[in-house]
Amino acid sequence: MHLPTVLIGTAATLYGTYTAWARATRPQQFAKLEAMKKSWGPTAGTAIHVIAYTVVPIGAGIAFVVTGLQGRSIF
Repeated sequence: MHLPTVLIGTAATLYGTYTAWARATRPQQFAKLEAMKKSWGPTAGTAIHVIAYTVVPIGAGIAFVVTGLQGRSIF
């Protein structure tokens, strides 16, 4: 097991999960979300924000955890 990789993966997964929860409960907290909605429109702006701040961190975090548990490093 490569502990730093697992910890980074865990942090990324938790960040993505937090942003999903916070967007559902307190969307006014995200200034970048409102800017993206103004720039790209409400549907595309929300989609880009969800992908960039939720989907990618969760996906990368899971991949990092699996890699770390296999004993490999992301660096």
